[in-house]
Amino acid sequence: MNQTGAAKGRNHTIHARHQHLNWDNARPPAMTVAPGDVVEFKDIDALCGQLTKDSTAAALATLDFARVNPVAGPIYVDGAEPGDALKVTLLDFAGVGWAWTGIVPGFGLLAEDFLEASLNIWAYDTSFKQPAALSRFARVPLKPFCGTVGVAQAAQGSFSTIPPYATGGNMDIRDLTFGVSLYLPVQVKGALFSIGDPHCAQGDGEVCGTAIESIASVTARLELVKGEALRFPRYETPGPVTRHLDAKGYDVTTGIGPDLMEASKNAVRGMIDWLGRTHAMDPAHAYMLCSVCADLRISEIVDQPNWVVSCYLPRVVFE
Repeated sequence: MNQTGAAKGRNHTIHARHQHLNWDNARPPAMTVAPGDVVEFKDIDALCGQLTKDSTAAALATLDFARVNPVAGPIYVDGAEPGDALKVTLLDFAGVGWAWTGIVPGFGLLAEDFLEASLNIWAYDTSFKQPAALSRFARVPLKPFCGTVGVAQAAQGSFSTIPPYATGGNMDIRDLTFGVSLYLPVQVKGALFSIGDPHCAQGDGEVCGTAIESIASVTARLELVKGEALRFPRYETPGPVTRHLDAKGYDVTTGIGPDLMEASKNAVRGMIDWLGRTHAMDPAHAYMLCSVCADLRISEIVDQPNWVVSCYLPRVVFE
């Protein structure tokens, strides 16, 4: 196994007209780059302009899901062959200063509990150094990343950008932020890399189905690792991944039972109830807060017949 493209490469720009709404290895590449090159993906918008900073919750109830979660690309990486890994490093994230989190009817972990649309419009510091306010309730530290990062599959045909795949896609891993190296399994010649779904912050699980979502321009370096033969994506972090929220500790609720999905739901329901009792939060805002900063963790998965899922909410958001 050897790595190529470690030296500084050329810079390129991909514009919004190169956003697309499916993975398809027959799609012509928007650009060809060499390993080590840097690409800026301009003005990625997860809703294709369906929300603005003046939108209300009514807009969520009429979303056109055929125009949700576009990715920008694809990028043909010269020399990439099946069996290689594409190394992706996020270098920069330039937001527009406003973002949104919403509860979309029929979508999210607790869709059966939340039947009405809700929307929070955020204003945020584009340096990402200051927390952003969720209404009057909480201030969430920011950690930008892209929820959807992937390469084309070997299988023929068109595949939605909504779910994740073995080749990446809509993984919504909040730790894929500045300085992290993500390795994607290459299945087709040139890799055909695309990226989208910019987030300013998210909790592990993204339980209401949305994070702090923002239009943004994203810059990434693309390199190759020859012959790694990955089955699924992997990533490396340069340091701690949760310390920015650890300072004041956590409040934690659990769900316990024989089904991990139901246990996850009950852990979040417990946190929503707790936020209502202790912080006078209405259920919709509590649910959105869990989505943008609370972490779902599998605490125990060996002591059958019941498993434990915990929901960690950082106390620092109430500072």
